[in-house]
Amino acid sequence: MASKYHVRSISLPSRSHPSTISVEEELSKLKNWEGTSTSTSSESIDTGLSLLEDLYICLDDFLNMAATQQVISHHRGEKCVEEVLDGSVRILDICGVTRDTMLQIKENVEALHSALRRRKGDSSVERSVAEYKFFTKKMKKNANKLITSLKQMDSKFGVSPLLDLDHHLAAVIRVLREVIVMNLSVFQLVLSFLTVSSSKSKATKWLLVAKWMHKGVMPCEDNSENVNELQCVEAALNTLLNEGSNGSEKLQAAHERLEAMENAIESVENGLERVYRRMIKTRASLLNIISQ
Repeated sequence: MASKYHVRSISLPSRSHPSTISVEEELSKLKNWEGTSTSTSSESIDTGLSLLEDLYICLDDFLNMAATQQVISHHRGEKCVEEVLDGSVRILDICGVTRDTMLQIKENVEALHSALRRRKGDSSVERSVAEYKFFTKKMKKNANKLITSLKQMDSKFGVSPLLDLDHHLAAVIRVLREVIVMNLSVFQLVLSFLTVSSSKSKATKWLLVAKWMHKGVMPCEDNSENVNELQCVEAALNTLLNEGSNGSEKLQAAHERLEAMENAIESVENGLERVYRRMIKTRASLLNIISQ
C-alpha cells in the first residue's frame, strides 16, 4: 500500500504555525501508518480509521480556536477557503458511499452464511454462492470507479500555491488540505480491500489460495502473503463448489471464513461510522465559522 497510495505533499509553505502543530502531529502519525502498512487487511484498515478519527478530534479543537476562526472568517469567499469547503463536502460524500457499501456487503455475507446453514443440497448452495458472486462483482466494479475518482481528485486538489497568503492563513489552509488528502488515501485503502487487488494474476492467486486451503492452511493467517478476509471467503466458496457441499470439512471452512468476514466488515463499518460523524461535525464547524 505504501507505494500505491502514497500521500503527496502539499505542504507549501513549509513553516508551521503554533496553532497547527497538534494537527500536524496527528497527520504525521497517519503518514507513518500509510508509509509502513503493506496490507489491505481489515486490521490495517481499522488502524487507519482509528488514526483518522483521532485526527478529526484534534481538528475539532483546532477549529474551535478563536485565532483559527478569525482567520478563516476574515478570508471567507476567497478561493483557498472555498476549495477546502468543497473538499470537505466531497470526502463526506465518499465516506458515506463507502459506509453504505460496507453495509451492503455485510447484508450479503450474512444472507449467504444463513443460506449455507440451511443448505438443501448442492444446487441450493450453488445458487446462493452465485448470487453472492454476482453482488461482489458489481460491488468491485463500483469500488474501482470510486478509486479512480479519488485518484483524480487527489491529482487536482490543493495544487495552487499558498505563497501569496499571510503566514497564519497559509498554515491553516495547508493543514486543512493535508487532512482532505489523507482522507483520500485512507478511503483508497478501504476500497482496495473490497476490490481484492493483487500483484499476482487471478489464476495464479486462486491456485495458491486453493492449495493452502487444501492443505488445511488458512491464507488469512499467513502474514507473508497479502490475502485479506474477502479473498479467504472467495477461496473457501470456490473450494466448496469444486468439491461439493457434502464435505463437512470444506463447509466448516466456509463457515469460518464467512464469520471472519462478517466480523471484519462490522469492524470497518463501525470505524467508518465514527469517522463519518466526526466529518459531519467538522463540516458544521466550518460552515458556522464562514457564517460568522
